[in-house]
Amino acid sequence: MRYTCFLMFIVILGIAGFSQVHGAGECGRSTNPDREAFKLAPCASAAQDADAAVSKQCCIQVKRIGQNPACLCAVMLSNTARSSGSKPEVAVTIPKRCNIADRPVGYKCGDYTLP
Repeated sequence: MRYTCFLMFIVILGIAGFSQVHGAGECGRSTNPDREAFKLAPCASAAQDADAAVSKQCCIQVKRIGQNPACLCAVMLSNTARSSGSKPEVAVTIPKRCNIADRPVGYKCGDYTLP
Protein backbone atom coordinates (compact mmCIF):
# COMPACT_ATOMS: atom_id res chain seq x y z
CA MET A 1 0.00 0.00 0.00
CA ARG A 2 2.79 2.37 0.94
CA TYR A 3 4.56 1.66 -2.36
CA THR A 4 1.35 2.30 -4.33
CA CYS A 5 0.81 5.69 -2.65
CA PHE A 6 4.41 6.68 -3.37
CA LEU A 7 4.03 5.60 -7.00
CA MET A 8 0.81 7.61 -7.38
CA PHE A 9 2.51 10.63 -5.84
CA ILE A 10 5.36 10.38 -8.39
CA VAL A 11 2.90 10.03 -11.28
CA ILE A 12 0.96 13.10 -10.15
CA LEU A 13 4.16 15.12 -9.84
CA GLY A 14 5.20 14.03 -13.32
CA ILE A 15 1.87 15.04 -14.83
CA ALA A 16 1.99 18.39 -13.05
CA GLY A 17 5.51 18.96 -14.34
CA PHE A 18 4.52 18.28 -17.95
CA SER A 19 1.57 20.63 -17.77
CA GLN A 20 3.64 23.65 -16.77
CA VAL A 21 3.79 26.48 -19.26
CA HIS A 22 7.27 27.73 -19.92
CA GLY A 23 7.44 31.29 -21.18
CA ALA A 24 10.16 32.61 -23.41
CA GLY A 25 13.20 33.84 -21.54
CA GLU A 26 15.65 36.53 -22.61
CA CYS A 27 16.94 34.31 -25.43
CA GLY A 28 13.62 32.86 -26.58
CA ARG A 29 11.82 29.59 -26.06
CA SER A 30 14.35 27.19 -27.54
CA THR A 31 17.42 28.20 -25.54
CA ASN A 32 18.65 30.01 -22.46
CA PRO A 33 21.57 32.32 -21.59
CA ASP A 34 23.74 29.52 -20.21
CA ARG A 35 23.36 27.49 -23.42
CA GLU A 36 24.06 30.55 -25.56
CA ALA A 37 27.15 31.31 -23.48
CA PHE A 38 28.82 28.17 -24.83
CA LYS A 39 28.58 29.69 -28.31
CA LEU A 40 30.74 32.55 -27.09
CA ALA A 41 33.67 30.24 -26.32
CA PRO A 42 35.78 32.05 -28.98
CA CYS A 43 35.36 35.19 -26.85
CA ALA A 44 36.86 33.70 -23.68
CA SER A 45 40.15 35.62 -23.64
CA ALA A 46 38.52 38.82 -24.91
CA ALA A 47 35.97 38.62 -22.06
CA GLN A 48 38.75 38.38 -19.47
CA ASP A 49 41.21 40.95 -20.80
CA ALA A 50 40.23 44.27 -22.37
CA ASP A 51 43.55 44.32 -24.25
CA ALA A 52 43.14 40.85 -25.78
CA ALA A 53 42.39 40.59 -29.48
CA VAL A 54 38.79 39.73 -30.35
CA SER A 55 38.56 36.89 -32.88
CA LYS A 56 36.43 36.99 -36.01
CA GLN A 57 34.46 33.97 -34.71
CA CYS A 58 33.75 35.81 -31.47
CA CYS A 59 32.47 38.86 -33.34
CA ILE A 60 30.24 36.72 -35.56
CA GLN A 61 28.60 35.12 -32.50
CA VAL A 62 28.29 38.43 -30.61
CA LYS A 63 26.65 40.05 -33.63
CA ARG A 64 24.20 37.15 -33.95
CA ILE A 65 23.28 37.01 -30.27
CA GLY A 66 23.31 40.81 -30.06
CA GLN A 67 20.33 41.01 -32.41
CA ASN A 68 18.50 40.56 -29.12
CA PRO A 69 20.24 42.91 -26.64
CA ALA A 70 18.45 41.36 -23.64
CA CYS A 71 19.78 37.93 -24.63
CA LEU A 72 23.32 39.22 -25.17
CA CYS A 73 23.24 40.89 -21.79
CA ALA A 74 21.88 37.78 -20.07
CA VAL A 75 24.56 35.65 -21.74
CA MET A 76 27.36 37.99 -20.63
CA LEU A 77 26.07 37.90 -17.06
CA SER A 78 25.22 34.18 -17.06
CA ASN A 79 26.60 31.67 -14.58
CA THR A 80 28.34 29.88 -17.44
CA ALA A 81 30.14 33.04 -18.55
CA ARG A 82 31.16 33.92 -15.00
CA SER A 83 32.39 30.42 -14.23
CA SER A 84 34.56 30.51 -17.36
CA GLY A 85 36.38 33.53 -15.95
CA SER A 86 34.55 36.16 -17.97
CA LYS A 87 34.56 39.61 -16.40
CA PRO A 88 31.23 41.33 -17.12
CA GLU A 89 32.83 44.79 -17.17
CA VAL A 90 35.16 43.56 -19.93
CA ALA A 91 32.62 41.35 -21.75
CA VAL A 92 30.26 44.29 -22.35
CA THR A 93 33.01 46.00 -24.35
CA ILE A 94 33.22 43.20 -26.93
CA PRO A 95 30.52 44.52 -29.31
CA LYS A 96 32.41 47.83 -29.52
CA ARG A 97 35.75 46.05 -29.89
CA CYS A 98 34.20 44.07 -32.78
CA ASN A 99 33.22 47.37 -34.43
CA ILE A 100 29.60 46.27 -34.66
CA ALA A 101 27.93 49.38 -36.06
CA ASP A 102 24.37 48.53 -35.01
CA ARG A 103 25.27 47.44 -31.47
CA PRO A 104 22.88 48.57 -28.70
CA VAL A 105 24.99 51.49 -27.40
CA GLY A 106 23.81 52.60 -23.97
CA TYR A 107 21.86 49.40 -23.31
CA LYS A 108 21.77 48.77 -19.55
CA CYS A 109 23.16 45.37 -18.76
CA GLY A 110 22.82 44.79 -15.03
CA ASP A 111 25.30 47.14 -13.37
CA TYR A 112 26.98 47.77 -16.72
CA THR A 113 26.17 49.81 -19.82
CA LEU A 114 27.13 48.70 -23.31
CA PRO A 115 29.57 51.23 -24.82
